[in-house]
Amino acid sequence: MSLHPPYRERAEAWLAEDQDPVTVDELRALIATADAGDAAAVRELHERFHGQLEFGTAGLRGVLGAGPQRMNRVLVRKVTAGLAAYLLEHVPGAAHSGVVIGYDYRTNSRVFAEDTARVLAGAGVRAFLAHRPWPTPTTAWAVTDHKAAGGVMVTASHNPPEYNGYKVYWGNGAQIIPPHDAGIAAAIAKIGRSDQLKLPTLADARLHGLVVDLDETLHDRYLAAVIALRAQPALEVGKLVVAYTPLHGVGAPSVEPAMVRAGFAAVHTEPSQREGDAAFPTVKFPNPEEKGAMDRVLALATKVHADLVLANDPDADRLCAAVPDPASTTGYRVLTGDQVGALLADYLLTVSPADKRMVATTIVSSQLLSYLAKQAGADYRELLTGFKWIGNAAMDYEREHEGRFVVGYEEALGYSVGPLVRDKDGVSACVIFAELTAWNAAQGRTVLAHLDDIYRRVGLFVTEQVSLTKPGTDGLAAIKQAMARFRAQPPTALAGQPIEKIEDLAAGAGGLPPSDVLIFRLAGGRRVIMRPSGTEPKLKSYYEVRVEVGAGEAIADARTRGAAELATLRDAHQKLI
Repeated sequence: MSLHPPYRERAEAWLAEDQDPVTVDELRALIATADAGDAAAVRELHERFHGQLEFGTAGLRGVLGAGPQRMNRVLVRKVTAGLAAYLLEHVPGAAHSGVVIGYDYRTNSRVFAEDTARVLAGAGVRAFLAHRPWPTPTTAWAVTDHKAAGGVMVTASHNPPEYNGYKVYWGNGAQIIPPHDAGIAAAIAKIGRSDQLKLPTLADARLHGLVVDLDETLHDRYLAAVIALRAQPALEVGKLVVAYTPLHGVGAPSVEPAMVRAGFAAVHTEPSQREGDAAFPTVKFPNPEEKGAMDRVLALATKVHADLVLANDPDADRLCAAVPDPASTTGYRVLTGDQVGALLADYLLTVSPADKRMVATTIVSSQLLSYLAKQAGADYRELLTGFKWIGNAAMDYEREHEGRFVVGYEEALGYSVGPLVRDKDGVSACVIFAELTAWNAAQGRTVLAHLDDIYRRVGLFVTEQVSLTKPGTDGLAAIKQAMARFRAQPPTALAGQPIEKIEDLAAGAGGLPPSDVLIFRLAGGRRVIMRPSGTEPKLKSYYEVRVEVGAGEAIADARTRGAAELATLRDAHQKLI
C-alpha cells in the first residue's frame, strides 16, 4: 500500500509551510514509514490530509500533530489571522480593545497562546496574554472585565491528553454563535500561508504595547466576584469538610483560595492530582464523568470524612459532585449533571428574591428544571446543546425583560450562576454547591434528602446518555448515515410505547437555530434524543422517563420502576442504531 499522489503533494506542501520543527520531524517520519509500505502510516496520512478541522461555534478541537486535520501551529496562526481580520472589520475599536488570551496545562497550550498573541500583534490588534495557566471561565470573565473585542482560550477541556483546542469568545463574554462563527470561518479561508503572516517577537510586541501580560491581580478580582455570588453570605459554612480534585488541571489555584475566602476552612485536595500535568497520569480519561476518574478523591473523602466531594475537569469549567450515601459501596453517591443542576436551581430559587427571574438548560438535559421553574413562578428557557446558547439567552432575557438570570446548566456537568460568567464556570459552581450543602446541613437535612424532596414535589426523572464513538473520517460518515436513516425511516414506537411526536431540528424548530438533532416524544412523557457531538466523533443518544412518586412510596422503589422503564426504552432504541 503506497501513499497516493494527492496526499503526497499535500504533505510536501505542508512541510514547505510548517515552521514548527516538532511537527515537521513528525510528518517526515510518518511519510518515510508510509513510503516503506506501512499500511497504518498510509491510512494516518490520508486521515490527516483529507479535508481539515472545521472552525465552528465551538472553535477548534483535535488531536495534536501535523496536517490540516490536526491541531498545530500552522492552523492556530491561520485561525488567529482570520479572527483578527473579522474583528477589525466588524468591531469598532477592536485594535485597541484587543483580545484576551488564556490557556491551560495541555501540551502546546502556552505555545499556541503565544502564537495567537504574535499573530494578533502582527495584525495591529492588542493581545492580553495570561501570565499562567488558568480556568476557561477566568478567560470568559476577563473578556468582559477588560471590555475586550473577543477572547481565545487554548484548551481541549476534558478530552484525552493527545488533544488540544482553540475556543473563541465574543466581546460579550459568551462563545461565538451565528453569524460570527461562519463569518470568522470565511475570514480564515482567505488567509494564505501561515509562514507569510507578520509575526513580531513577543518582546517587540510588548515594547510597542501590542502584547500586554496579565497578572495575578486580574485573577484575584475574578475570585472576589465569585465569592460575591454567594446567595447567603452570612450562612455558617466553616464546619463543612470538602474533598476536592482538579484532575491534574488548572482548578486548584482558583478553587482552593475561592473556597477558603468564602469561609470553607476544611478543603482537602487530592495530592496526586493537584498539580497541572498534560499527561494526566492518574486517570485513563481526564473527565470526572468517566469510570475511575473519581476513585482517588472518593478515597480521600473517606479518609477525611468529607461532607462533600468536588471535582473539576482539567480546564475547570465543569463540576462533578458526590455526597455521602451509606447505601453506596464507596460511601458516596456521584450526582449526575441533571441532579446537580436541579439542586442548584431549587436552592437559588428558594433563597433568592421571587422577582422576575429566569433559569435555563439545554434540550438534552432533563425536563426536571422546567417543572421546578413552573413551581417557583420563574421563567424557563430550553436551548440547543452548548453553553453559548445559555449565555446568550441570559443576556437576551436581562436586556429584553429586565429580569434576573439565576442559573443555567447542561447535563454534561456545566453550570453558570448569575451574570458573572457567560459560560460554564466550575469554580463558582464549587462555591455555590458547597453553600447549598451547608444550607441543607443547617436544616438537619442531607443533599440526598433535598433531592428526594424535589422528586416528591415534581416527579422522579430518570435519565441516561449513551455515546457511540466512531473515530476517523469513516466514523464521522457512519454517524451521518445513522442520522439520515432515522430521518428517512423513523420508528413509530419504541419499547411498546407509541411515538407521539418527532421533532427534527435540522430545519429549526421552536425558535431554535437549525441543528442536527432528532427528538422522539413518546407516551407518558418519555423522550429520546439523538445528536452527533459537536466536539468529538460520537453519536449521542439521551433517554428520559418520568415517574410519579406515590404517597408514602419509597424513593428507591420509584427509582427502581423508573430505571426499569428507562432500560427498556434505551435497549429498544439502541438496537435500531
